[in-house]
Amino acid sequence: MFFAEFLGSFLLVSTVIGSGIMGDNLSPDNAAIALLGNTVATGAILFVIIKMFGKISGAHFNPAVSILFYLREELTITKLISYITFQFLGGLLAVVTTHYIFDINLYQISNHTLRIENNMFSLLFSEIIATTGLILTILFVRKNDSESVAISVALFITAGYWFTSSTSFANPMVTIARVFTDTFTGINPISVPYFLIGQCIAIYISHQIFKSFEK
Repeated sequence: MFFAEFLGSFLLVSTVIGSGIMGDNLSPDNAAIALLGNTVATGAILFVIIKMFGKISGAHFNPAVSILFYLREELTITKLISYITFQFLGGLLAVVTTHYIFDINLYQISNHTLRIENNMFSLLFSEIIATTGLILTILFVRKNDSESVAISVALFITAGYWFTSSTSFANPMVTIARVFTDTFTGINPISVPYFLIGQCIAIYISHQIFKSFEK
């Protein structure tokens, strides 16, 4: 169960960072094409890993999702801590491994600047929307059509890359992991608190929204 979370998190972060590097290498002067390649690869791997590990661990690969299921009393505190630990271990190992296979420095800190960095609260609000949308997608699709969770999550994140200013991280583990890559998908450490606060707020909002539909 926990190893499934480790492997899924590893594959997710590897794909996010690796596809970003590949896209930037192949189209260094066209960020839109690089982002498109990054988007397609991320959506594809999400579908695959959710199908692979859904019946083993629930296929969270995301502390926000794990915390949500803890709040819904579907995870114990012990399992929650283990899930999050293995998610972060998988994500951080993926950063180093991906740097290695692309023959770049293993240890990096992102220096990326964002076009909207003068208004960091827009990032916070963007991540509230992205994470709330992701969690509600999981909850409602699981309730109404459990076999479609994988494709629904993959499609939501694929869309989220393009309709949110933050490119829809919606995942604290991926957020932290991307601090340690100064490549196309890196995130500057100064942005991290805004991403994480937005994601945490979204956990509460999505939990309350779904509870209102269960009454």
